Amino acid sequence: MGCEAALPWLGLSHSWALAPPQEAKGASLQASHTNRTCIVLVASERSPDAYPALVLNADFRPLSYYPLSLWSWQDTIKAVFMDRVNIVEEYDRVVHSPNMNMRLPSVVSLKTYVKPSRHPAFTRFNVFLRDRFQCQYCGETQTAHELTFDHVIPRSRGGLTTWENVVAACSPCNLFKGGKLPHQAGMFPHQKPHRPTVNLLHANGRLFPPNYLHQSWADYLYWDSELEP
Repeated sequence: MGCEAALPWLGLSHSWALAPPQEAKGASLQASHTNRTCIVLVASERSPDAYPALVLNADFRPLSYYPLSLWSWQDTIKAVFMDRVNIVEEYDRVVHSPNMNMRLPSVVSLKTYVKPSRHPAFTRFNVFLRDRFQCQYCGETQTAHELTFDHVIPRSRGGLTTWENVVAACSPCNLFKGGKLPHQAGMFPHQKPHRPTVNLLHANGRLFPPNYLHQSWADYLYWDSELEP
């Protein structure tokens, strides 16, 4: 096998090569923790970048729904070797070394529970997520790159940049409203701006699943949703 790339992020041997697909058969999930292991990725038609791992907290809930908490396969393997996560589900693809075979993890859970923040950070993205990426004046849904945020009470009128005074707005509505008060512009937010809870942002995030969801993730993304009769 020829050397193809380096893996300095693992502190392992400096090279790895592609192993024949037939070597993937019967692969073990047991990983050696030696820092001299040389890892190789089984040859396949898909790039290794196509194998991210869903990261769950120690309570088996995703760390985040939107954006979905995903790690690259490199970061996931590093966490496994550092004994920070448990492997919950795996892909069929295998990494191989002279003394171990290991399937690429598709779902991992943290061994130490990370307590979620009681209050989400006040960021532009979280404002958009609270408002479900909808302009609060016309109701049009846009991407985070297209939306702006508007001060309900303009800053020029003493309005503050807070959860209670900022809403998502499309550019035309924001421009039209300008520095006017809501009653002057005849524009009132569809919902009263408020400080959201982490649970609300998680619930809103589940409305925007990513384009790709591996089948092994399904049981861990929506298990806390209300079951249909």
